[in-house]
Amino acid sequence: MSQYAAGAQRAKIAGFDGVEIHNANGYLLDQFLRDGTNHRTDDYGGPVRNRARLTLEVAEAVTKAWGADRVGIRFSPGGVFNDMRDSNPLATFSHVLRELNRFHLAYAHLIVSTEDDIRHGAVLVPLAALRQEFHGPLIVANGFTRESATRALAEGVADAVAFGRLFLANPDLPQRFRLNAALNTPDESTFYGGTDKGLYDYPTLSPRQEEKVATADSIAVGNP
Repeated sequence: MSQYAAGAQRAKIAGFDGVEIHNANGYLLDQFLRDGTNHRTDDYGGPVRNRARLTLEVAEAVTKAWGADRVGIRFSPGGVFNDMRDSNPLATFSHVLRELNRFHLAYAHLIVSTEDDIRHGAVLVPLAALRQEFHGPLIVANGFTRESATRALAEGVADAVAFGRLFLANPDLPQRFRLNAALNTPDESTFYGGTDKGLYDYPTLSPRQEEKVATADSIAVGNP
């Protein structure tokens, strides 16, 4: 716990706005939380209240180091990356989200399972059910489009939607969403570095393109 707190403190000194506890994708805290990987027989293994213990202790340590309003946490309830699995992910993640309410975190961040993820072994954990367990701001991510993100917000299953791949390929993504403009396609071969390709060479909309899209949108909705 002290290492997590120390990391948060260093981020604060460096001028970060906040930190996110990484409890997803098969990293250490995720390994403790899920019964597919946690086979311990001590106070950190067995029933979900024990498996969630390390997550809650880390949350307490990090919020003490900085303050809860600057701390978020990320989970991947249905993910199988790094050979992760759980016999009852809904129960497991419902429990830990419910227990986290006492810390009044800035947010919880959930990676949802896409259809492609499910084809590769991931499971679908009902987002609406998890939304009911966590009382703070909830962010969701993974494979969302402008339309599906708008729907998630309208249905109340999330308070915000995070974009990763689309933002990498579209540095002006908010403006493109506002205009409902076409998007650049992410080049996955550049995601993990190697050269500067894919870092800052995706094109943004020119003022002329923005005007053209806005004009076309006005005509489409019948405005003069």
